[in-house]
Amino acid sequence: MPLTLASLVQHSALKLSVRAGEGRLDTPVRWAHVSELADPVPYMEGGELLLITAMKLDAEDPEEMRRYVRRLAAAGVVGIGFAVGVNYDAVPEALVEAARAEDLPLLEVPRRTPFLAISKAVSAALAADQYRAVTAGFEAQRELTRAALSVDGPAELLTKLAAHVHGWAALYDTSGAVVAAAPDWAARRAARLTPDVERLRERPAPASAVVGGSEDRVELQSLGTGRRARGALAVGTGAPLGTAERYAVHSAVALLTLTTERSRSLHDAESRLGAAVLRMLLAGQADHAQDVAGDLYGALLDAPFRIVVAEPALAGTAQPQGLAQLADSLESAAARTGETLLVVPEPGRLVVLAADGGSAVQACAEYAESLESRRGRDAGEPEPDELVIGLSAPALASAVAAAFKQADQALAVARRRGRPMVEHEELAAGSVLPLLADDAVRAFADGTLRALREHDEKGRGDLVASLQAWLSRHGQWDAAAADLGVHRHTLRYRMRRVEEILGRSLDDPDVRMELWLALKATSTPA
Repeated sequence: MPLTLASLVQHSALKLSVRAGEGRLDTPVRWAHVSELADPVPYMEGGELLLITAMKLDAEDPEEMRRYVRRLAAAGVVGIGFAVGVNYDAVPEALVEAARAEDLPLLEVPRRTPFLAISKAVSAALAADQYRAVTAGFEAQRELTRAALSVDGPAELLTKLAAHVHGWAALYDTSGAVVAAAPDWAARRAARLTPDVERLRERPAPASAVVGGSEDRVELQSLGTGRRARGALAVGTGAPLGTAERYAVHSAVALLTLTTERSRSLHDAESRLGAAVLRMLLAGQADHAQDVAGDLYGALLDAPFRIVVAEPALAGTAQPQGLAQLADSLESAAARTGETLLVVPEPGRLVVLAADGGSAVQACAEYAESLESRRGRDAGEPEPDELVIGLSAPALASAVAAAFKQADQALAVARRRGRPMVEHEELAAGSVLPLLADDAVRAFADGTLRALREHDEKGRGDLVASLQAWLSRHGQWDAAAADLGVHRHTLRYRMRRVEEILGRSLDDPDVRMELWLALKATSTPA
């Protein structure tokens, strides 16, 4: 229990009596300070019991006492101890009335009680309270450590922490999602703080913030030893934390940070193993890869999965934070549903094997949707942390090389079309014509048809339109001539002119194919 004015009044050796402010004796006392200055406020920090004899004050002047007491109350002084029998035989009524007006506790100190005795009593009580807080803190640390080492680990630690602070606690992963909360009802409250956790994550670890509302006061603490936070801890209470509670929170932060960093080391080792498994799969050694994967990735390779390949949207950009954030997001999504995920960071790109139809694949789609929505509001050059993603069709371990190629092809199309993500199945189910919207293809088409367009611009005929009509009718003269509204002999003449100008024969199917694609490419929107 913290030291209060009531504790001092009840101290049998001090013999203090209350002259004003009886209703505020439960106010905690931070220190006892003696000052005979007419204005001691510049030397006050708040929370002090001020001990005076009024050596330099006219304590019988009502106006002077009102000003004096008003300034003390505004400075946070919790009470006045007035020694009688020194300069005044009794506490002056002007001081009593001023203290009552400000509802500031006024204690009468008898002559036989020296100020030093009060200071010693305050110091001893504060030391005892600090000792109790430290002892409680060490006990909390031991209990939290046992919880962290238990089977339930972080979840059990949160339960113990919530009990110690008489509130609630929640753990967030790197994406800002709630991993665990105690008690159970706190999960919904914690989820509403995700935007605050995301802002905290943008600051170098360790970082902290206090957020409050009508429900409670919440302290947020980042977890991790590097620049990027590996998670966050939220602690909600009805009032500011006391010394013992703060010891418990600091112990929880340290333990969770150790757990997080240990998990990160294991994660790095898993990533190296995953990279080796992927290399085996790409080399066609599916059986060896499954043997090496064991229990860690075996379940993933036994069922259909997809390959995700992600790169920065701005070509040539060094590996940005966006790739790390996407990896964290996919891992968090998979962890929440118990899915196995194989993540292989590479220089400038990210390769992921994820269960077909699982949460990680869904997280990719949600990322693409959010990015397309943002681009819709603010079209322009991609941000440095934006990504493009290619997604393969479902595959088994024996077909990883083909799936990897599919993901790369989808990625190339996504980059060319300016889209955040493309699935390979879209390419197989769609038309080849959108693929013609490439600068190199357009340049080829413009070069192929330039001579015919220059001929038409000089008013010598409509060769381009005639060629398109003839090709669209598969070389049927009467049908094409009817579409153009000309005689078939006129159309035959125009086709001979096309062959003469281009120096190529329309009897060659490759020539017809190239001319048709050139016509479609120049009519396809960029």
